[in-house]
Amino acid sequence: MTTPTVLDALRDALGDAVSTTDAVLADARSDKSGHVSDAPPIAVVSARSIEDVQTVMRIATATGTPVVTRGAGTGLAGGALGGAGEIVLSTLEMQRVLEINEPDLLAVVEPGIINGAFNDLLLARGLWFAPDPASRAISTVGGNIATGAGGLLCAKYGVTRDAVLALKVVLADGRLISVGHRSVKGVTGLDLTSLMVGSEGVLGVIVEATVRIRRVTPGTVATIAGYFPSVVSAAEATAAVTASGVQPSIMELLDPVALVAVHRYLQLPTPTSGEAHVVIQTDGPNAEAEAAAILDVLHAGGGRAEMSTDHATGEHLLAVRRALHPSLEQFGTPLIEDVSVPRSQLAAMFTAIGEIERRYGISIPTVAHAGDGNLHPNFVFEGVEVPDLIWQAADDLFTTALRLGGTLTGEHGIGLLKKRWLGDELGEDQLALQHGIKRLFDPENLLNPGKMF
Repeated sequence: MTTPTVLDALRDALGDAVSTTDAVLADARSDKSGHVSDAPPIAVVSARSIEDVQTVMRIATATGTPVVTRGAGTGLAGGALGGAGEIVLSTLEMQRVLEINEPDLLAVVEPGIINGAFNDLLLARGLWFAPDPASRAISTVGGNIATGAGGLLCAKYGVTRDAVLALKVVLADGRLISVGHRSVKGVTGLDLTSLMVGSEGVLGVIVEATVRIRRVTPGTVATIAGYFPSVVSAAEATAAVTASGVQPSIMELLDPVALVAVHRYLQLPTPTSGEAHVVIQTDGPNAEAEAAAILDVLHAGGGRAEMSTDHATGEHLLAVRRALHPSLEQFGTPLIEDVSVPRSQLAAMFTAIGEIERRYGISIPTVAHAGDGNLHPNFVFEGVEVPDLIWQAADDLFTTALRLGGTLTGEHGIGLLKKRWLGDELGEDQLALQHGIKRLFDPENLLNPGKMF
């Protein structure tokens, strides 16, 4: 069937939900990774209901047309780019909160709701949703689930997978399935809910999520700002905090280059040359006592650090951390990478990054969720295409993370950027099993083809 016939079918069924304007198609070709597809998609369909999603998938199956599911387009791995011959299925207009159940501490939401907006609704009731990506003000809950997004609070409160109880998913042929449960416990059959979390749109379209919510933690929030003479000494100190048994809610680390970039972007005073920065928060009834214990560990590690219980001070320090990625855009095109290592290997990974910088003659400003060992090394280059030298350095970086017992991605996903390295981590047998799962869910390879695998 030709493209006009596909368009006719979509327009007949969904009317003004189908857009083919140049601006809309151009937007669907890129995300926050900096990558742009070679050509625009056929159309962008803005679904407003589960039935709309099912209609798109039935038309796609009947015509053999690939579909790329997309939320807010904030992904960092090129996982939601629409290209030639593809339908982009946007769930951004599916933004309803269908239920907030305080006795059971769960909520039911559509995939397009913005993470931050969802939390604003919950906070008005003394509740909150733990997944806390740096992009929470602009990213959707559905996108967070599809990519397995993490964030600043993961070390204490868990990753997105830990917050998802159940999902409704539209399969490639338009069938709707419900996986998971509303109860705290449930082990009936294979865990298809966890399989869907982080599946990057290659197995089905997430159209509804039942998620865990929490009551707001009572007590004080204490924030520590610490500075160290080197990023390695800062990483060693954060590992020592973890080893001490104190559990901070947030523990973030910026290397010296990243710190300078953020200060310049926010027009803050220039930091001391060569210093790395850590920001740590504790919460709950024992927050101040825990923060005092952490201060002792940081001082013993050669840092200078101060603690505050002032809310504005804490928010300012976290705003500095969250501003890293936009701050890098003033220097060129950032390739924002994402590896994780065991927390005890954090200093070793920073040492290796320094060696890679010297080997390739480049700078790799890096920020880390030090509380869980997740690092975001950033490669900044000129133009749109990633130079071969950068890919060579990235290859070195990924190989090092795997050697240290880590993983290629802690929270951004594989998408287009890392699929060439997937087999290095999984091995032949597991990679073959994952290909088989993909074929079982999507035998015609219509869902997000070319991504992840």
